[in-house]
Amino acid sequence: MRLHYHPLSGHAHRAQLFLSLIGAEVELVEVDLASGAHKSPAFLKLNPFGQVPVLEDGDVVISDSNGIMVYLAKKYGKTDWLPDDAVQAAQVQRWLSVAAGQLAYGAAAARLVTVFGAKFDTDEVIGRGDALLKLLEDLLARQGWLVAGRPTIADVALYSYTARAPEGNVDLQPYPAVRQWLARVEALPGFTPFARTPVGMAA
Repeated sequence: MRLHYHPLSGHAHRAQLFLSLIGAEVELVEVDLASGAHKSPAFLKLNPFGQVPVLEDGDVVISDSNGIMVYLAKKYGKTDWLPDDAVQAAQVQRWLSVAAGQLAYGAAAARLVTVFGAKFDTDEVIGRGDALLKLLEDLLARQGWLVAGRPTIADVALYSYTARAPEGNVDLQPYPAVRQWLARVEALPGFTPFARTPVGMAA
């Protein structure tokens, strides 16, 4: 398998982290975003949206971070990470939607401003980041993991951009349960860290 990624992309780290957690062997192929490699004809054949990550597994190409995790969990029969139970599977899907919605347009977008110079309303995206953290804090103060009382791809989906939220000036200090959850993810066997960038509150 080959994972086309960028070390500063939280979406790419999400896929890389899950591959590492399940012990799957993969070749990492760094995509030079600064030079526009993700918009090259060759890359657009893999992902017409021109985004990382992309997983190549033989003739199979999966080009969405959450989709990659679902594919890997199904391929390797990881029902601990993606439950077969209908209710738990639905709960995992809800958090995958949160990762693609509230997280992407909150803490992740705030980090895009400081790391990549994206043009977002800073107050707005930081506010969205805080709103999601308050919700997570309430949940994680009552339970250790997002779903099923154990780590699932839901936790992997939210980890990377939550962990680096301070790089986008989203403060984690008011959220002790969130910080404890991040530490639990980081203590999992096979954990691989997400690159740190000295910007925002992390400067």
